[in-house]
Parts: sequence; C-alpha cells; structure tokens
Amino acid sequence: MENVTAFLIDANKLFREGLKRLLDESPFKIVAEASNVREGVTVADQGLKPDLILLDLVNGGEEEAEAMRRLRQALPNSRMVVLTTDLCTRRLSNALEAGADGYLMKDLSSDALTQSLRLVMMGEKVFPTHLAALLISGRVNGNGLEMPVSRKGLSQREIQILRCLLNGDSNKMIANHLNITEATVKVHLKSLLRKINASNRTQAAIWALNNGIGGEFTGATAPAAAAG
Repeated sequence: MENVTAFLIDANKLFREGLKRLLDESPFKIVAEASNVREGVTVADQGLKPDLILLDLVNGGEEEAEAMRRLRQALPNSRMVVLTTDLCTRRLSNALEAGADGYLMKDLSSDALTQSLRLVMMGEKVFPTHLAALLISGRVNGNGLEMPVSRKGLSQREIQILRCLLNGDSNKMIANHLNITEATVKVHLKSLLRKINASNRTQAAIWALNNGIGGEFTGATAPAAAAG
C-alpha cells in the first residue's frame, strides 16, 4: 500500500503524539492535527485534503455530530474512522449518520489498528462486533429508543442471507449454512442488493446493521430441507 495521509483529531495531545510515532513504520502518515472536530472543520476549510481522518468524539452530542457532518461535507473523498474508548451506541449511531467508515476502540493492538485502517482504505466498513451486536439485538438508535425496521419486502431467505453477510460469510459458507447451492445464493444476493439499493455485500451488511436485521451476530442456519 502506498503512503496514506492522515488527519488526526483528538483532544489528548499525548495520544496524538503516541499514535503518530506508532504509525511511523506504517503507510499511514499523520500530516495534520486538531484537538476537536470543530477545529478540524476549520483546518479542512483551509485546504487540507487528507486520504484519511482519524478522530475521537468528546461527548457525542448533537453539536459534535453536526460538526462531524460538516467535516464529512468538507472532505467528501476522505475516509473517516472514529477512534474512541466509548462503547456508547449513540456515538456509533451519530458516526454512521455522519458517514464514518469505521468505529474502532483505542485498546486495539497496533497490528489490528493498521490492518483495520488498510481495510477502510480498500473501501470496507469496520466496526467492533460487540457494538454491531448491540445495535442489532437491541435495535437502538442514538437516543436508546427502538429503531423502526424497514424490510423493503425482503423474503425470509434474503433476511437469512443478510445475517450471514453480517457474519462475513462467503457465498460458499452461506450456501452451507442455508443448505442451498452457491448459484442460488448469488440469485438471492442479486435480488437483495437491488431491493435495498446496495452496490456490494459490505453495503448490504451495513444496511442490515442500521435496520435491525437479525437477533444475534451469527450466521443463520436453515433446516436441512430448506429450499432456495
């Protein structure tokens, strides 16, 4: 991977300095810093165009969420990853709404962090499994209230496939889980992507997360007699 320019936004100066040194031997090079998202917007307005934005959220309030949306508007082509110590689903919800590509905990190992950032730069969405599970099983939004589920006329089989996508299953694994052929999986997947207006399986998994599809963060298993 070629060098990736990164803009680091975090209130803790010591953390910023430590992360900069930690990433020295990686392709990720921190080229600018800010202490909060509002300051980050100001820096972006001055012409900074990083490949990646790394930021922490101080309080997860509406003002901060709005600043994050402004930052996304100012830097539409930059990948955005939240690095935090907070497990709050409200902050995750705000991050998703603002267009974040990842939400990672600060207690990650350096190897796990750089690998996650590589995936983000490849176009993947990266979120902790336990946070995704909270949103799915609890069906909570940013205010801790139940989320309305929009299923867009999905069949039971398509919902099962969505659950498998959330688990990161390949087409072959989905076929084994549901006792159908890979060709049948492809047919269902094509129909599913069209219904929810997703262009790939990663977008479909994120749509499922946002719409409360699935009771557990596991692949669905169908009875042996299930048909495609």
